[in-house]
Amino acid sequence: MDEIYMKRAIELAHLGEGYVNPNPLVGAVIVKDGKVIGEGYHKKFGEAHAEIDAFKNCKEDPKGGTLYVNLEPCSHYGKTPPCVEGIIKKGIKKVVIGMKDPNPLVAGKGIEILKKANIKVEVGVLEHECRKLNEIFIKYITHKKPFCILKWASTLDGKICSPIGDSKWITGEDSREYVHLIRNKVSSIMVGVNTILRDNPSLTTRLKDKKGVNPTRIIVDSKGRTPLDARIFKEEGDTFIATTSQIQEKKRKEFEKIGAKIIITPEKDGRIDLQYLVNYLAEINIDSILLEGGGTLNYSALKEGIVDKALIFLAPKILGGENSKTPVEGEGIKYVKDCIKLKNLSIKNFKEDILIEGFI
Repeated sequence: MDEIYMKRAIELAHLGEGYVNPNPLVGAVIVKDGKVIGEGYHKKFGEAHAEIDAFKNCKEDPKGGTLYVNLEPCSHYGKTPPCVEGIIKKGIKKVVIGMKDPNPLVAGKGIEILKKANIKVEVGVLEHECRKLNEIFIKYITHKKPFCILKWASTLDGKICSPIGDSKWITGEDSREYVHLIRNKVSSIMVGVNTILRDNPSLTTRLKDKKGVNPTRIIVDSKGRTPLDARIFKEEGDTFIATTSQIQEKKRKEFEKIGAKIIITPEKDGRIDLQYLVNYLAEINIDSILLEGGGTLNYSALKEGIVDKALIFLAPKILGGENSKTPVEGEGIKYVKDCIKLKNLSIKNFKEDILIEGFI
């Protein structure tokens, strides 16, 4: 039964996607006498944590009950009081935890406090699933760097657009809907200026059954070539132009006038210093990046080592063309033995399309 209730806690945690960054996704279930008497989840950054939300929703007194939560309850004062205090006050007799909190401020301290209060604690139920749920939080809280997901969609012969720049649509509707679910859970989306010039995308989140949360848009544009009438400036949410000292002061002021925020980065080999950029983004609480760039930016990101995971969609189509774009360009890697290899692979089907997911 423990796994059943933990699965429910994970389901509840997912409901916070897009709203809690840079906090973790957390769900909680309270069980007493073999039945669920309360459920909750962390709904929004700065608001009540999942455990407290579950107590608020209890149908009866939780005293003597068991609390299931996918992440170790916090033991420190932040935006809200420590959850362990609330758990002790409510008289919970047992707490089942999916995984320890990697946050150095917690890191087992919550478990210790609960045990000292004579509360039985079990840790590690569905730990793999719990860690996957919060892969963004784990990277951000332990390394103070955003979790970066590299995504592309290509034909079987490795093309992301035709010789004339047409790319609509390589993959099917189901694949594209899944990408919007990813956009909804990350705090930012990054593209290069060439993508803006070629496609003029909106870079928004569009979900079928609910209103999505638009990620912060990051445009990598070393010379400030992004058009002032680009669609990204008309959409809800923040837009950052990551540029260098090569940008003209006039263009910089024009960007700021229409609401864009400017990040001036050092140059590296004549391009944006991506390591500097991701460190800057981490400092402003950007905990995750969905990289939907073209071949040049994708290669730079892989070369600079900022990518954590790749989502590669393959459509059963052949495009051909020596001038058709490929997902990773740049100077390339000289020897096959030195290829960047993906680990912990998983494969999903979206009707005719295939998604290969792997970690760098």
